[in-house]
Amino acid sequence: MEKEVISASAEENGGQNTKHLIHCLTVIGQIEGHYVLAEQNKTTRYEHIIPALVAVEQDRSVEGLMIILNTVGGDVEAGLAIAELIAGMKTPTVSLVVGGGHSIGVPLAVSAKKSFIVPSASMTIHPVRMNGTVLGVPQTLAYFDKMQDRIVDFVTRNSNISEGELRRLMMNTEELVLDVGSVVDGARAVDIGLIDCLGSLGDAMDSLYEMIENTERRYI
Repeated sequence: MEKEVISASAEENGGQNTKHLIHCLTVIGQIEGHYVLAEQNKTTRYEHIIPALVAVEQDRSVEGLMIILNTVGGDVEAGLAIAELIAGMKTPTVSLVVGGGHSIGVPLAVSAKKSFIVPSASMTIHPVRMNGTVLGVPQTLAYFDKMQDRIVDFVTRNSNISEGELRRLMMNTEELVLDVGSVVDGARAVDIGLIDCLGSLGDAMDSLYEMIENTERRYI
């Protein structure tokens, strides 16, 4: 799988031609959770990402993790599980949103120690939605509220956006056709404190290198 290709590439160069040995993790397409999506869907499977994160965290030769996101969102619990693991890593981590970091891609984008977004990228912020049969009972609404609270709590803990602003963007009824929520571009995502910096790959790499070197000095 993709993880194996990345690992093989790192072993081939042995880090000899790089300033620091960085592992690149891509989160693309749709986040696949407990249900297998159709074959024509481009997916990121959490059962592949989770062991890759564990491998990076325990491998002393890997000095930093670069997470590149271009995702439409997907399974909420799978996305939050990945985001929580990234947020809890001691390995220096930087995320870069290119294309889009929509829906559950928002917690994934802010889970790194520092987050970047390119100017042309966008992020969709909306309430939790569910496909299929839903029972119209108070317990269902309470379940949605609790899941929404988990997402809001994670995003506000790992970014500089306020809870009030995040909820306002989620519940906006004037921007999306046939939906509730907001779409923010790269510059606005930084302005509202959702993402740390506006920049591209070189900026994200420089930040990760600086983070690695500061960590090294701390342990000398």
